[in-house]
Amino acid sequence: MTRDTKYEIRELTLSHIAQPTTNRSKLLPWVIFLSFWLITLGGCMKRQLARPTPQMDIEPRFWIRVLLLDNIKACTLKTTSSLAVLHHQTGTTQAYFDQADVPINVAVSAGRITIAGRPLPNNEVIILPDSPHIFSLNGDYYRGKLKLILNPDGNSFDAVNLVPIKPYLAGVVGAEMPDYWKPAALKAQAIAARTYCLYIKKKFGGKRTWDLRKTQASQVYLGVKAESARIWNIVNQTQGQVLVCKQTDGSENIFPAYYSSTCGGHTENSKRVFGDSFEPLVGVPCPYCKNVAKPSFFFWPMALFDKTSVTTRLLQRYPKLKELGEITNIIPARQSNYGKFSRLTLVKLLGSTGKSDSLRAEDFRLSVDPTGRKLKSTIFRIINMGDKWAFWAGRGYGHGVGMCQYGAQGMAKRRKTASQILSYYYPGSKIVRVY
Repeated sequence: MTRDTKYEIRELTLSHIAQPTTNRSKLLPWVIFLSFWLITLGGCMKRQLARPTPQMDIEPRFWIRVLLLDNIKACTLKTTSSLAVLHHQTGTTQAYFDQADVPINVAVSAGRITIAGRPLPNNEVIILPDSPHIFSLNGDYYRGKLKLILNPDGNSFDAVNLVPIKPYLAGVVGAEMPDYWKPAALKAQAIAARTYCLYIKKKFGGKRTWDLRKTQASQVYLGVKAESARIWNIVNQTQGQVLVCKQTDGSENIFPAYYSSTCGGHTENSKRVFGDSFEPLVGVPCPYCKNVAKPSFFFWPMALFDKTSVTTRLLQRYPKLKELGEITNIIPARQSNYGKFSRLTLVKLLGSTGKSDSLRAEDFRLSVDPTGRKLKSTIFRIINMGDKWAFWAGRGYGHGVGMCQYGAQGMAKRRKTASQILSYYYPGSKIVRVY
């Protein structure tokens, strides 16, 4: 959402600059505004880079491993201070660079990770910048440490940000919501994001070298770029707060506190979208997002996709569908009806070989449109248009499970508290402090 706002400003400014010289008097206010905006943005970034990174001594269980880049052959590293290259287990120093703000090339050569052309003896290393513990990777700034992991093929590596939970959340909340939104909405976002993060880390982190991705596949994390004084205040005010609910064994524990941009009028039961079942994720009516969300988020225009590309994308993501041949028909197999609209939760695919198979509608949506920006939700109708598939009567943005972000802003505008927002979108949950 923050990025959408920036794009709008850029497009508006360029359209005014393109006007004839006779309109220069009309252009002047926009030039002044843009200059002020760029100066303000640059000043905010400098202040955030100067801010020390908190919690560098926090318990290991509250460090988050964020996959920044995977299967890459090279990248550019830069830090705001000197840095040490450490052994990933013993912590012994393998190299040291005392020049700040100097781009350093990181690459793979002869089956080794190299830094500034120097091959390292280990397949995993940790980059530790000195205070304020900030580094830049391909131009984007992050806090904490950077772990480089050579892949088994010896030809590529992954880059993982090791970051304490507080600065991690500062990079998430400011990416998932504009920092000028109501404090209650931002606090609800911080608590939901913290809950989701710790749940995913606990459930999946032990099986891989990272906990979450930096994209909306997990939750959007932009590092220092998403920070602001207001966002830091929100993170500090909600410190340690998470949502819990009753589990099947009667105990209370955290759960995946999903959220999405715009539910379109009713949130969805998680079991129908992701297959998991938790009491707070059953779905609730949402009258709050319609008058707050961007018009193109609540109702979106018809999306057209070439039939051949639809088949190709589905088969690439789900090789088992190859036995269907060309996809000849897409039929709604299950949907949740909410009066004026329905959300598809399962689609049936018919193939040219005469065979058929089914996919969760959310998986189908993100296979056909991995960006999620054209096929914004699974609230749509499917029309066969010869060599194209048309998806029309679209409504909402995102998977629709858990908290509706625009709905949270709508509730906050009606003076609801963060606690009231969270108890509404996650019924049966409660807020506890874990640190």
